[in-house]
Amino acid sequence: MATDSFKITIHMVSSVDGYIAKKDNSVSWFETSDNYEQGVSVTEEDVKEFLKTIDCYIMGARTYEHALELSKSYGWAYGDVPTIVLTHRKLPVDRPNIKIYSGDLHKFVDEQLKPNYKNVWLVGGAKLAKDFIRLNLADEIRQSILPVILGEGIPFFDQIGREQALHLKSVTAHKSGMVELCYEVRK
Repeated sequence: MATDSFKITIHMVSSVDGYIAKKDNSVSWFETSDNYEQGVSVTEEDVKEFLKTIDCYIMGARTYEHALELSKSYGWAYGDVPTIVLTHRKLPVDRPNIKIYSGDLHKFVDEQLKPNYKNVWLVGGAKLAKDFIRLNLADEIRQSILPVILGEGIPFFDQIGREQALHLKSVTAHKSGMVELCYEVRK
């Protein structure tokens, strides 16, 4: 499916033991005080330039609701970039760049994403990521692992139901102690 002009990337932040949130869905553990001296420093300008390369975000309903709640304190994390929430529920939409989609994922990718976007990021949640992997719709997985063990919570990969070969494209260690793994999904 991937071409030079279209790619779906699954991006998740997880603990070392593979959880993306605590059982109560909190992510306060995202703030780390670790310091890895040999790690890469990333400036705010670097982040801004990188985010310009993403032209669409997709997420599930629970991730959207969590993002809405966080936006009350921190602002909407996805800016004016088109954001599509995949759900069967009726959810509030208060921004013109947010759309709701319910239906077949293959049809969604072929008819709504491919004709309109090049770099699509699936930013949550775990169930949606699992569906995209199972249906061979994901081209890349970026897992940002923070230096913490949670012991329990919401797992990133839970019961995918099949083996999936990956190809390691890059590894980046950051000053914060976070390690980013970037994998191509082998199809």
